[in-house]
Amino acid sequence: MGQKSPRSGPARDYVSDDRKPENGSESGVNCRFPPEGIRGSAHTVVRASGYGIDEGYLSNYADELLIMCQVESEEGVKKAEEISAVDGVDCVQMGPLDLSASMGYLWDPGHKKVREMMREAEKGVLEGGAYLCGFAMPHDGPINLKTRGYHMVSGTVDLGLFRNAAVDDVRKFKMSLIQGSDDEVGGSKDGDEKYWSE
Repeated sequence: MGQKSPRSGPARDYVSDDRKPENGSESGVNCRFPPEGIRGSAHTVVRASGYGIDEGYLSNYADELLIMCQVESEEGVKKAEEISAVDGVDCVQMGPLDLSASMGYLWDPGHKKVREMMREAEKGVLEGGAYLCGFAMPHDGPINLKTRGYHMVSGTVDLGLFRNAAVDDVRKFKMSLIQGSDDEVGGSKDGDEKYWSE
């Protein structure tokens, strides 16, 4: 089990070993301070407490606690309803890429067998009572997920946007090398003014 602690904002705890529903209850313990849990108490130096500035953090952190478990294996799919029904688990995240890899279809989350397994997991989560969440994929867009009962859908992620912007900048630079320096004829002043006015 890997913990992503509440230190980074609203508490999140992903359970990587989704084969054991009891890990869902361990998640709640890992996210709470003693005596309700076993979480370390470096609350004076973490972002969620404003690095110690939020004096009410300890008295209200539990109100903002969000515990998420992730289903990303065939065994986890079989136990999705049990995981979803664990007291304190707010949300169960589908892991289509990891699920496809665990089924022998690395990087093929659109494979028919993977899609069938995802539907089984989704049904289990919804019957268990936790919120169902997941990532929109090229073969399975956000509207499809919403139609199937997802409560939270992630479209794109900031890292993907950053990567795309960086790749686009490199592409533009390479194109400028191919085109030569024709664009700079007439002096660089206009180019500088254009750049800074954008």
